[in-house]
Amino acid sequence: MNKTIDIQDLGLKDYKDTWDYQEELFKSILDLKIRNRREATNEPTSNYFLFVEHPHVYTLGKSGDMSNLLLNEEQLKDKGATFYKINRGGDITYHGPGQIVGYPILDLDNFFTDIHKYLRLLEEMIILTLAEYGLKAERSPGETGVWLDVGTPFARKICAMGVRASRWVTMHGFALNVNADLGYFDNIIPCGIRGKAVTSLNVELGVERISMPQVKEKLLKHFSTLFEAEFKLQKIN
Repeated sequence: MNKTIDIQDLGLKDYKDTWDYQEELFKSILDLKIRNRREATNEPTSNYFLFVEHPHVYTLGKSGDMSNLLLNEEQLKDKGATFYKINRGGDITYHGPGQIVGYPILDLDNFFTDIHKYLRLLEEMIILTLAEYGLKAERSPGETGVWLDVGTPFARKICAMGVRASRWVTMHGFALNVNADLGYFDNIIPCGIRGKAVTSLNVELGVERISMPQVKEKLLKHFSTLFEAEFKLQKIN
């Protein structure tokens, strides 16, 4: 059992290039698990946690509804944005500069084999991090991600989530709005949920910009505690 996680901060990186890299890491873990089973060996599997910011992009999960994208191909170009259908759960979401995207690529056999628990712990990591900024973030029953003012007319989403898992290996993850341009969310029905607003940490705190490295450090602190994990840490941008 290997609870060490290789933390990699990829900086600003194209969505498709990052997706390909995720798939590469994901496959390397799966291949080793299959080989261990076939050859009755016990070579430890690796775990990764990627931080990244993406240029403007919209992604639609495998169960998503294309009508939740409110732009055609020409309008996407005008916005300087791209679009991908991908293999995670969830509906449509936006990624862009000022947003911390996290992709844990874990072998859950190293931690616990429970996808529901995995998602709840990712949400808890976000909730605990936002509490350090004085925000009371919550889960919203029946709706993924992390929200503010749940159950009120002012409910708004600050973090989206969507994951994929196979043989207890995870990929994709979460997108936390820290200094995000919220205007890009006007071009979609976020996560397919009508009538709910989206927000960003800097907006909630009434400041122009929040330190991204500081938020990442807080996320990792809580992730480490919740997953009882150790990190091999690269430089955080």
